[in-house]
Amino acid sequence: MLTAAQPQARSLLSQIGDYVALTKPRIIELLLVTTVPTMIVAERGMPSVWLMAATVLGGTFAAGGANAINMYVDRDIDKVMKRTQNRPLASGRLEPRNALVFAVGLEVIAFAFLWATVNLLSAVLAVAACLFYVFVYTLWLKRTSKSNIVIGGAAGAAPVLIGWSAVTNSLDWAPVVLFAVIFYWTPPHFWALAIRYREDYAAAEVPMLPVVASLHTTAVRILLYTLLLWALTVLFAPVAGMGNIYLGAAMVLGAVFTFYAARLLRDSTPKVAMRVFTWSISYITLLFGAMAVDQLVRSGF
Repeated sequence: MLTAAQPQARSLLSQIGDYVALTKPRIIELLLVTTVPTMIVAERGMPSVWLMAATVLGGTFAAGGANAINMYVDRDIDKVMKRTQNRPLASGRLEPRNALVFAVGLEVIAFAFLWATVNLLSAVLAVAACLFYVFVYTLWLKRTSKSNIVIGGAAGAAPVLIGWSAVTNSLDWAPVVLFAVIFYWTPPHFWALAIRYREDYAAAEVPMLPVVASLHTTAVRILLYTLLLWALTVLFAPVAGMGNIYLGAAMVLGAVFTFYAARLLRDSTPKVAMRVFTWSISYITLLFGAMAVDQLVRSGF
């Protein structure tokens, strides 16, 4: 028999789930996949478990806050796009003011936590990435420029800088090249998804490349960025002193990514585009996994 407290408990759990959804957990998972391997490369072995946990947790707060602010700002277009209509703010399940307070609170916690447990440089980089994502991408470029995801992708590349600085409390050329890897990975990754949801973006008047250019043009850009990405992953090997495990993985994974991009150029359909999108996620996970394995093997871990 149901008690009066049970519906309230379910309602509370539902609200908690909505606040978690504001942070876009699936995107955070992808960002954090790049953080720990970067820390392993910076350490030339396994960093302390505490440092990795603190960096990942602080990065989760920072990325979650940025994503929640993005949902707050984009709640109007989320109502228009079919794939986003069920988001907590677009559906009206959460009040916008409460969502904004939650988001800003996460950023404050992220900065304070990273400063206290990691270092000031990592804390500054995390919050700077949030500010860039909100003000440069979400508030400016997303609705005004076909280059929105190209420039805005810099925010998604910040975790590698944060991971490196967490270990070394500094930056050098290796994390800069790694930043460029994520920067050039983001457009083909996102444009492939945007092909699948081209009508959604058009209805919301968001000038994603597949909306304002032909599918053929978009496919050409995806192939070009994939080739640049491949070159950067190979360049990272000598710059960061990587071994053959990483270099071999970079060559093979880049070849597969190029194959999918070339296939999209021949057949620019949503079905093929989603194969590119799906592979792009596997690609970045495997690439950074190989990076970590390379350094752990070389360090004798």
